[in-house]
Amino acid sequence: MIVPRVVALALFLASSTAPTVADPVQKAGLRLPSSAAGHRDAVKQIFIDSYQAYRKFAFGHDDLSPLSTSFSDGRNGWGASIVDAMSTMHIMGLNDFFTEAVNFSSHIDFSVSQTSDTVSLFETSIRYLGGLLSAYELSDNKFPVLVQKAKEVADKMAFAWVGNNDMPFGFIDFSTNAPTETSSNIAEAGTLSLEWSTLTKHTGNQTYADLSVKSLSHIANLVAPLPGLAAQGVDPTSGDFVGAFITWGGGSDSYFEYLIKHARLSNTNNNLFADTWHTAVDSSIKNLLRTSTVGNHVYLADFDDSQQIRHVGSHLACFNGGNWIFGGKLLNNQTIVDIGLQLVDACWNTYASTATGIGPETFSFISADGDFTGGGDPSPDQLAFNAKHGFYITTPDYILRPEVLESNFYAFRATGDTKYLDRAASAVNSFNTFLRTKTGFVGLDDVNNKNSTLIDDTESFWFAEVLKYLYLTFDDPNHISLDDYVFNTEAHPFKAPRAKPRYGSGNLIIPPQPFKTQQGPPLPQISPNRFLPVPLKNIINPQ
Repeated sequence: MIVPRVVALALFLASSTAPTVADPVQKAGLRLPSSAAGHRDAVKQIFIDSYQAYRKFAFGHDDLSPLSTSFSDGRNGWGASIVDAMSTMHIMGLNDFFTEAVNFSSHIDFSVSQTSDTVSLFETSIRYLGGLLSAYELSDNKFPVLVQKAKEVADKMAFAWVGNNDMPFGFIDFSTNAPTETSSNIAEAGTLSLEWSTLTKHTGNQTYADLSVKSLSHIANLVAPLPGLAAQGVDPTSGDFVGAFITWGGGSDSYFEYLIKHARLSNTNNNLFADTWHTAVDSSIKNLLRTSTVGNHVYLADFDDSQQIRHVGSHLACFNGGNWIFGGKLLNNQTIVDIGLQLVDACWNTYASTATGIGPETFSFISADGDFTGGGDPSPDQLAFNAKHGFYITTPDYILRPEVLESNFYAFRATGDTKYLDRAASAVNSFNTFLRTKTGFVGLDDVNNKNSTLIDDTESFWFAEVLKYLYLTFDDPNHISLDDYVFNTEAHPFKAPRAKPRYGSGNLIIPPQPFKTQQGPPLPQISPNRFLPVPLKNIINPQ
């Protein structure tokens, strides 16, 4: 149930009861070395080669299957790679690709799924809705058809909100407009406000923003297992949490990301979002922060239904460093920024420690309080790896995820430290060495094996996120400045208003009553991918 919030003084992070003036996110006077241009162009070439392969073998479909020179349609067959890639095309100055993509997008029929699948509210919002609206803004509003198409798909997705429910269901059958009425998670229900509020901005229809913000607000107002740290599962019908599992990883990640990003993009005077994010960070420092016994690497552990710490990490969770840097700057809180930078370093270590120089899907670590993960004990080989690197690999795949390079981008833009450029350059070299084929770029089954078998898939976020973050790391820092744009969780930048002097009240939120665990329907899969040997939900939050 939702209860009134009681606000208490921040004892750990805030130095006074008054909010402090927001810092610029980017370091002033940031300059790039002469070598950056060459690395930027190398990233652009990877994009061109990847996209040309997509155009040749998969155009109009969702994803390229490079090894079989074929395609897959896991995002309803609307051409996800085209729409997801548009903002990157514009940023890279690939005008011919962009014009072609706008033309294609103008003819997408969003009234029905082109496959037999239901439609994911979350994935469709971040990839299609976000991609269309970001491309519209980046091209100076020259192509109103992009807003028209965004409106068309949003009008269908709006059926995910049923009756008086504040939170939407996660999947809709577009042929009947009927949602699948079951449980959801906070990432699915709380990662909508940037896209839907931007649609309101360009249509004048307040309903879009209201739907998404009421869901985000509802989650933030629920009594959480730990202050500010929402449980992963939610039941849109009852409006309650399901279980008590806490993680900054998949299934929860982008809810926490959007709390502070919504505050920044909307410049709302409602302190709920920035204060809840601030409280979540404070609780994480007090309860989840762990340092590995080898290497002193800083991680955020999970907190399970039994209130046990799980010493686990994931590629998905590695967005957290960049998010803490971004939010710490807005709150002018150097403690948060500094810990964010430590989180970035630990996630980069998962890349630097493997044979390919690319990080794994999931990993675990050992800290002074033990090594409990919720799964089996580490093998002798894993313990030997941990003794050298301060973590051990639990899922060795790489499916072209962006989060480590995303946080690396934020770290460079915030500090100007060229070590982040060196890391990005290392990733470019690893991608060209181990992911490139004659027909596109692929994933790896084992990042710690230079002769790994390959994954026959190029997900659309390769174009939207990985290559955009790499490119912008080496590009003019004034181009798509973090003080002028807010990125959605698919790396689509939205134009932001001038920053407010302050974000949040400077106070932490203390729940007015104890948390009570509620049971509910089984939770949905987390970032499902048919190429992973074990579903992420079975690793992150097995039930």
